[in-house]
Amino acid sequence: MNEINRYTAGHFALVNGRLVLPDSVLSGQALVIDGERIAGIAAPGELGDEIRRIDVGGRLITPGLVDIHIHGALGHTFNEPTDEAFATITAENARRGVTGLLATTATAPIQALVASLERARSWMQNPQPGAQILGVHVEGPYFAPAQAGAQDPAHLRTPDDGSPEALLAHHDVIRIMSYAPELPGAVALTRRLVALEIVPAAGHSAAREEDLLPALEAGLRHTIHIWSAQSTTVREGPWRKPGLLEVTLTYDNLTAEMISDNRHLPPTLMKLAYKCIGPDRLCAISDATSGAGLPEGARFRMGGMEYEVHDGVGMLLDRTAFAGSTTLLNQMLPILTDVVGIPLAAAVRMASLTPARVIGLADRKGSLAPGKDADVAIFNPDFSAWGTLVRGRWVHGPGEAMQAGDGSGDPSMMQISQKK
Repeated sequence: MNEINRYTAGHFALVNGRLVLPDSVLSGQALVIDGERIAGIAAPGELGDEIRRIDVGGRLITPGLVDIHIHGALGHTFNEPTDEAFATITAENARRGVTGLLATTATAPIQALVASLERARSWMQNPQPGAQILGVHVEGPYFAPAQAGAQDPAHLRTPDDGSPEALLAHHDVIRIMSYAPELPGAVALTRRLVALEIVPAAGHSAAREEDLLPALEAGLRHTIHIWSAQSTTVREGPWRKPGLLEVTLTYDNLTAEMISDNRHLPPTLMKLAYKCIGPDRLCAISDATSGAGLPEGARFRMGGMEYEVHDGVGMLLDRTAFAGSTTLLNQMLPILTDVVGIPLAAAVRMASLTPARVIGLADRKGSLAPGKDADVAIFNPDFSAWGTLVRGRWVHGPGEAMQAGDGSGDPSMMQISQKK
């Protein structure tokens, strides 16, 4: 701890907060930021006089949230390959305490998906304000028609048609690709993804367990939005045949996602997923669409489809299926803690360290460990974000206006002691 004293005036500490660690909540300690990295945790009395202190007023200090399945917000989606769309979505997520995300595409023509991948690559090469884009989650178009959900059925394909190569030409930015593993060519696609270090993920699938085994042997290791667009047990004569849902709940080598908006799943199913899978393999994801942040009754689009915000969730206009959530990740935390009954540290882990581990970034993201990127969220009691830091820079909250004004981006220039 005494090493903290060696840091010069270019560094600062968050004090008077409760630090959410992977397995506990720590009070009476300060989080010290050293430029773009977390320097460590120390008692305030051990901080040198040269370290500036920022009083967070008793709020929660958590690792920045990581959303590995998010399509959009405020009327925009990542299917729009424009700076306006990407800037709007990343800024809104930063305002919510999300510091990193996967730009998630929905089923569309291949060339439209390629355009989104190219925009994501350009965005990542020239970092912008807001939540970091950590890569792309390509969701579709290789889905089972019977489990398409809100995905546009006009553009569904099978992975044996040669089209994956156009997408995989951008393998440097793709972190996850999700598809129905029972489709023709899916096992070969799984092997290709493993070789390219892309996470192969099952979803929008009508598979039986026996259909999944070859993909599992080839390296399938993740499933998207449990219960949503997942096959489940059917009877064939006297025999019960498990589906993707049961495989997700029972196979220890699989990680999984859960849309935790209290709309897609009732509390009992969320509790079952948590009990079966646990916080080290179960990720909270928003699956937020362009309807996130829009008022009740607002219409929004994803790909070529139109949907509506209804009863706090996206829905098809005929109300026959959900169309993604309209809740961003920070507002899922109180649902996990208060409705599902998950301990705070575990709920935060499901929205930070666990998704970071799924996409291979746990060495840099997802916890308040020394040496990791200084991606930090400071939450009010209702889990609205009071402040957000991405790699040590304020992208929302106390220091944001000052940084925009002087261009330095150096949060150590602030001396803040306030309580709102």
